[in-house]
Amino acid sequence: MGPTVRKRFPRNSRLLRHADFERVYKQGKRHFAAHMTVFYLEREAPQNFRVGFTVSGALGGAVVRNRMRRRLREAVRLLGRNNEIAVDVVINPKKSLLTAEFTEIQQEVKKAFELIERKYGNARGRSEIESQ
Repeated sequence: MGPTVRKRFPRNSRLLRHADFERVYKQGKRHFAAHMTVFYLEREAPQNFRVGFTVSGALGGAVVRNRMRRRLREAVRLLGRNNEIAVDVVINPKKSLLTAEFTEIQQEVKKAFELIERKYGNARGRSEIESQ
C-alpha cells in the first residue's frame, strides 16, 4: 500500500480575507438552518465558489470552536462545490452543531448549497440562453 494522500480543502476554495467576510455579511443573503446560518453573495469576478467559516467565541473555548470548524469544513469538502458559479459563502454554526449527527450537518450544507446553486446557477443559465 502506498503513502496516504490527504485530501485538503484547497486554498483557492476558501474565503480568507476579513473584508470578504464583511462584504458577505453586509451585502449578502441568509439561509437559516437548524444547526447553522449560511450567508452568501454572488461575485462578479470569474473566480470559483469560495467558503469561509466563522465560529463565535460565545459558543465555547478554542477546542470547541475548532471542532465545529473541522466538522463544517469536512462536510463542505465531502460535498464538493460547483465551481461554475462565483459565490462567496460564510457558514456560521449554532451551538447545536456540536451534538448533531454528522449526516445532519452534511444534509444542511447540501440543502444550502443547492439553494445557492438554484438561485445563481439558473440565473446565469437563463441569461446565456436569452443572449443567444
